[in-house]
Amino acid sequence: MSSTRRQTFWYWPGPSGRRNPLHGNGRLGRGLGPDAVDRPRGYVCQFTDKPLRIDGRLDDPAWKSAAWTKKFIDIEGTRKPKPRFDTRAKMLWNKTHFYIAADMIEPHVWGTLTKHDSVIFHDNDFEVFIDPDGDTHQYYEFEMNALNTGWDLFLPKPYKDGGRADNSWEIPGLKTAVSVRGTLNKPADTDAGWSVEIAIPWAVLGKSANRPSPPRSGDQWRVNFSRVEWKHLIQDGKYKKVPKMREDNWVWSPQGIIDMHRPEMWGYVQFSDGKTATRFRPDPSRSARVALMSVYHHQKSFVRKHKKWAGSLEELGLAGNKWKGLTSPPKIERTGSGYQATAAIKTAAGRTRRFQVRSDSRLTEID
Repeated sequence: MSSTRRQTFWYWPGPSGRRNPLHGNGRLGRGLGPDAVDRPRGYVCQFTDKPLRIDGRLDDPAWKSAAWTKKFIDIEGTRKPKPRFDTRAKMLWNKTHFYIAADMIEPHVWGTLTKHDSVIFHDNDFEVFIDPDGDTHQYYEFEMNALNTGWDLFLPKPYKDGGRADNSWEIPGLKTAVSVRGTLNKPADTDAGWSVEIAIPWAVLGKSANRPSPPRSGDQWRVNFSRVEWKHLIQDGKYKKVPKMREDNWVWSPQGIIDMHRPEMWGYVQFSDGKTATRFRPDPSRSARVALMSVYHHQKSFVRKHKKWAGSLEELGLAGNKWKGLTSPPKIERTGSGYQATAAIKTAAGRTRRFQVRSDSRLTEID
């Protein structure tokens, strides 16, 4: 989804592990999907020196040795119904490309959009989201349908923070392919599904990565995948979307809300050269990130009600909470453009690491 089409209730994890019910727009409210918010999924992406033929079939030896992700679930989390059809993904990398593959069970494969940079999620589609440095800003999105029509766009920051998509952004050297197990746009029969294969050059991703691209073994990037699925009718021998019915959104790592543009919720892809970083390593800064995003969402609610930013945890109603994993409670400072909140953690080696979130949700390590 390249835009926020709707938002529902969800839970944001509180500082002591308690989940604070927040509406998607920051208001306090009834909650759904508490499983997703502080447990992003992780995947170890293996390096390959084997050639890959981008044809959508996923039968190259390199793909056969790559692990599948867990099956996709509803974008809001496991408290929503399981997807009607299974979706899984795989990833590989070499010195030139980031490779992504996905397989989608689908009894009726169809597509209508043939023009590049169409609004692809109006068809059933597969979507890729990449935030190399995990700061929630300057991230990439790519969508494709069963006709192998693509839409690539760049987001300087999320829509909820005033971001505007750059649809003129392109991926030179991008390779994509689709393989249909069955027929395309023929309702009379039943299909098995479709698979996609994507090769994205590191040279393109590196332009706004703010870190090495290609990555180093052990580096982790924030990534998520989404599958948009519309219910359909068959009329006059053609597929038609069911009127006034919203699409399903099935994702690799649940967002907790119907909005893919919350990069802090995306999964972690850890790159491995096969010699090091072969086991997934949970993000040691996760407690600071969770705490700061909790402050961010409470601030969104506060400014909506009071027309100003809070200058302290007391104003936000967060004073006295236990901030698990932090050296001390977060500190809030008003700035000319909003506010900034800072939190620190102590590493296993005894080093202090400090993180900061701004009022526009950009979250970075400082010092």
